[in-house]
Amino acid sequence: MLISGNSKIYGLLGDPVSHSLSPLMHNHAFKEYNIDAVYLPFHVLPSGLSKAVAGLRALNISGVNVTIPHKETILAFLDEIDPTARTIGAVNTIVNDGGKLVGYNTDSSGFLRSVCQELGFQSVGQQVVLLGAGGACRAAVVALAVAGVQSIVIANRNLARAEKIICDLDSFFPAVDFNALEYSDNDYITAISTADLIVNTTSVGLKGEKIKFLPLENIKGSALIYDMIYSATGTPFIKSLRSAGWVCANGLGMLAAQGEDTFFYWTGIQLPGGYMQKILVQQR
Repeated sequence: MLISGNSKIYGLLGDPVSHSLSPLMHNHAFKEYNIDAVYLPFHVLPSGLSKAVAGLRALNISGVNVTIPHKETILAFLDEIDPTARTIGAVNTIVNDGGKLVGYNTDSSGFLRSVCQELGFQSVGQQVVLLGAGGACRAAVVALAVAGVQSIVIANRNLARAEKIICDLDSFFPAVDFNALEYSDNDYITAISTADLIVNTTSVGLKGEKIKFLPLENIKGSALIYDMIYSATGTPFIKSLRSAGWVCANGLGMLAAQGEDTFFYWTGIQLPGGYMQKILVQQR
């Protein structure tokens, strides 16, 4: 890869970023499509986010992805926000349009494509439990509600955060039955025992730790389980689920699908479906 003064720079803002597979797939795509650009991970602490966004303008960075924990807080520093991202209340993709920073959310579309393709999820009339109440959860809520699920339970340690997501979004989707629960609530056990789909949207498991707030003995055997934490070889959580017989998937497909949508926003090129995931599987 030859970098010059004409090369465009793209990147990732997050904390942490060392685990990210985004540089691998985007740099591979830039090379294959003969685009003079490079993708770099930028480790940005929450206290430095506003300065990092100012740096995007000052350095004329062409675009960035945004990951944990900045997807919600970054909205305040952008010039324009796409309507879908505004509804979700979180941004994971930024385009620098001549100095104007425009925010988009490709997590929502990427998540739905992945869960349907990899798990065979049929959304209409289904009951879903989402673990966590951050930006990734918001994207999943919108995707699932648009797809016609019957009910969505948002479970979180901090009940107020789960309730806020519902307060922000329920008026857009009156046909969906929303509920917010704490992990310690007895109704949470009932919810996961009847759920058709359970999704971990938290960062728990990123370092291989167990998800202690999901008691597997209470999940019905026909439930589908999706972990947004990704790994080319499978997270420890997903490996344990598969060995126990559950149909499940990690977030590699979501990462790849949202990356394809992001690539289109940045370059105008629509990649073939599955292109990014193929890169991740082959190169890891």
